[in-house]
Amino acid sequence: MYTCQFVISSQETGIRLDAAVLARCPASRKAFVRRAIQAGGVTVNGRVADKGAKLCAGDAVRVCELPETGEVRVRPDPAVVLNVVYEDAALIAVNKPAAMACQPLDPDEMGTVANGLVARYPELAAVGDAPLTAGVLHRLDGGTSGVMLAARTQDVFEAMRRQFRDREISKRYLALVAGVVTEPGRLEHDLAHQPSFRGRMVEAGAVARPDRVMRAVTDYRAIRRIGGRTLLEVMIRTGVTHQIRCQLALAGHPIVGDTRYGAPAEAGFNRHFLHAEAICFRHPLTGERIEITAPLTSELEKMIDP
Repeated sequence: MYTCQFVISSQETGIRLDAAVLARCPASRKAFVRRAIQAGGVTVNGRVADKGAKLCAGDAVRVCELPETGEVRVRPDPAVVLNVVYEDAALIAVNKPAAMACQPLDPDEMGTVANGLVARYPELAAVGDAPLTAGVLHRLDGGTSGVMLAARTQDVFEAMRRQFRDREISKRYLALVAGVVTEPGRLEHDLAHQPSFRGRMVEAGAVARPDRVMRAVTDYRAIRRIGGRTLLEVMIRTGVTHQIRCQLALAGHPIVGDTRYGAPAEAGFNRHFLHAEAICFRHPLTGERIEITAPLTSELEKMIDP
């Protein structure tokens, strides 16, 4: 835990407050520095300042209780109810409900899948490649339900991350979309974050100067028609944020309930119809190829079998 005071040198004139603090406290993280500043735990000349405040030579900065990366762990939350669909000595798989976040953004946040995992499997608190990971190997969007994997040891975590990186892991989704789809297809787009809409992806060509361009490839096939809608089986070939949601909307078939990507709101349905049905990978201990599935939630079943 960092507790320190320092004075800005003439060479640092114009430096942002958050950058100055992180430079003096390198074992912390930018997110922790910014939260400490926002909470009033960092002062400049005895006064609270904004994270982006530009400092001058001679400014006195005081830091109180800024956590170091190694000190931060996910807190157990036994109130979180987890639907465990697979468990062995290496891995745990849960069927994540749509309304539950995967991991906390802050050490004090509770109610996420990771908080529930640590309560049930305490060893996960020390597993991962970053604070607040708790062994979680991949994420699902808020509003998306389905199978989610966590590693029980650091060796397993690293082995599984290599499979993700080398694209040896396949994930299958179910999506109910607007319109009639009859033929299988592949969607390929270059996507980027939309600067004017935080948390939304668009085609990279629609952004003047995108920070990052990400290639997204998605395959789909129709399972059955339900009125003016189609239930699709979707396989992602890349791992871009919101790629299924964004690409299907770009193709003219937004996911039912996905108001962020242009679908109308559904009465009594406060999510989008996207479910991670299955994940297939090589078991890190046995080398066996296995598939773990997670059944549709009852609210999604009602949408397709009323």
